[in-house]
Amino acid sequence: MTNKVLDKATAHFRNQISGEMNSIHVPEWDCKIFYKSSVSLRDEGKILELSQQGKTVEALVESLIVRARNEDGTRMFSVADKSTLLNEVDPKVLIRVVGDINSTQEDLDTATVEKN
Repeated sequence: MTNKVLDKATAHFRNQISGEMNSIHVPEWDCKIFYKSSVSLRDEGKILELSQQGKTVEALVESLIVRARNEDGTRMFSVADKSTLLNEVDPKVLIRVVGDINSTQEDLDTATVEKN
């Protein structure tokens, strides 16, 4: 016997992560960063855990690592890039980029709620 609610919930999430990507232009990095409207709860959990531990900067970098995508959908950054992102990237730009991705996500969520 299948759980119809669980089936619907997983179908909804598959649709979210396989749908169109949004993008922002980052002139300082001369690139466009693509991102999905959703990430897995596991990825979101890593970000929340770092944030709750007071590691706000690491949480921002983790957010960029799990959200930023190339146009083909592959991750733009890997966990191995974390140290470089923390130590060798302009923090003002990184904070703005993550903020733009997150605020666009919040706008999309609000629009979806208002539409329903």
